[in-house]
Amino acid sequence: MTLDDDRCYRALLSRDSRFDGRFFTAVKTTGIYCRPICPAPPPKRGNVRFFACAAAAEAAGFRACRRCRPETSPETPAWQGTSAVVSRALRLLRSTDLEEFDLEALAARLGVGGRQLRRLFARHLGASPMAIVRAQRLHFARVLLDETDAPVHEVAFGAGFRSIRQFNHAVRAAFGDSPSGLRRGRRRSGRGDSFALRLAFRPPLDWEALLRFLAARAIPGVEAIEGGRYRRAVEIDGLPAALEVELDPGRRALVLRPPAADCGGLLPLARRARRLFDLDADPSQIGAHLRQCPRLAPLVGAAPGLRVPGAWDSFELATRAILGQQVSVAGATTLAGRLVRRWGRHIDAGPGLTHLFPSPEDLAEAELEGIGLPRTRAAAIRALAGAMARGELALDGARGLEETVERLCALPGLGPWTAHYIAMRACGEPDAFPANDLGLRQALGNGSGPIAAREVPRLADTWRPWRAYAAMHLWNGLTSKERP
Repeated sequence: MTLDDDRCYRALLSRDSRFDGRFFTAVKTTGIYCRPICPAPPPKRGNVRFFACAAAAEAAGFRACRRCRPETSPETPAWQGTSAVVSRALRLLRSTDLEEFDLEALAARLGVGGRQLRRLFARHLGASPMAIVRAQRLHFARVLLDETDAPVHEVAFGAGFRSIRQFNHAVRAAFGDSPSGLRRGRRRSGRGDSFALRLAFRPPLDWEALLRFLAARAIPGVEAIEGGRYRRAVEIDGLPAALEVELDPGRRALVLRPPAADCGGLLPLARRARRLFDLDADPSQIGAHLRQCPRLAPLVGAAPGLRVPGAWDSFELATRAILGQQVSVAGATTLAGRLVRRWGRHIDAGPGLTHLFPSPEDLAEAELEGIGLPRTRAAAIRALAGAMARGELALDGARGLEETVERLCALPGLGPWTAHYIAMRACGEPDAFPANDLGLRQALGNGSGPIAAREVPRLADTWRPWRAYAAMHLWNGLTSKERP
């Protein structure tokens, strides 16, 4: 995309944190690029270039600033909303094994050709898909060097590099120093919990509302929320373990504590945590749009940092959504606990964490009626599991909202409500909206009973492209009234 240089320079002079991550400033006289909130004296207007993402600045030959640390900025670059294909591609790149990156395979999942994808990236980001992947590796490695005491070779392989030599060369080119030199110059000494990783977000973040929503839907034995922390059982390289996430308010970040002092599986854990807690959202942009609606303005003002909780695992979330059809949240939680105890893998990962959620292969032929499920819902879960096990359905958001909903509704027992709820949380679709949800209709009725289902889409049309966030505000408003 083409950035407005004059507007970017005015934003740079303001040092307003709302612009952090939206663009990056490169100084031609120093060869360094910075975040717009960098505390260094602002450069002259004629000496700067502006880039939509850090990868584009690095591809142009600029090094990251050691003072403002561009690799730690919130992941909300200026391309967001300009191209649906680019947006979905970057979403996939955040969940793809970087060691196995294949441009043509990525393009095929998006339904475009490789040349077209490269053109779109060049137009909207100023960098190729491979440059984005390289920047992701480098930035994650840089954070590991600063936040952990892991050996340099573990950092290299944990960030997706295939050799130490390749890693050293890439770090020197991007940061102007060796990995060991960067570590010696880090601002903080080694920590007691040396593998606590900070996950930056754009404030505000309503952490209590996030935990409250997840706690009501936590799968017994798999997840636990207690003491302001989220804990869950996970599997890393075939081995069961537990991790926990909590808020670090002083750093505008969440703290991810992985189960072991090993960088090998840390990148996918960090990515899943970012997706689960919707850390890439821009609440100021979303809130400004939704506050234009008189019905939503009071709700947005009461919870300005509300996020859309995502999913640790898309199949787990989709199964949980089907279990919740036509029953209460508590009833669906009870059914989920029975399902996990019957077909989940038993582990011992600490207090309250006893199972891993079953895979699609585990449930494709399972007799789910035995846990108290009606035959139609049991058949729906088996159909979902079979489609995902055979690779016929991928809940990764690669094909957009409409196609995702269409494919889900083609499965027996899945209607628009379930499909939109899955797209909203498992696929991260910001405009997904389960319009016929009774809770949403009640909230829109404002105490006078649920409005007619046919009225909801008309009201919600002005909330695009953030209808999923509007739904969260409406649900949150209901639960706020119920709480003493």
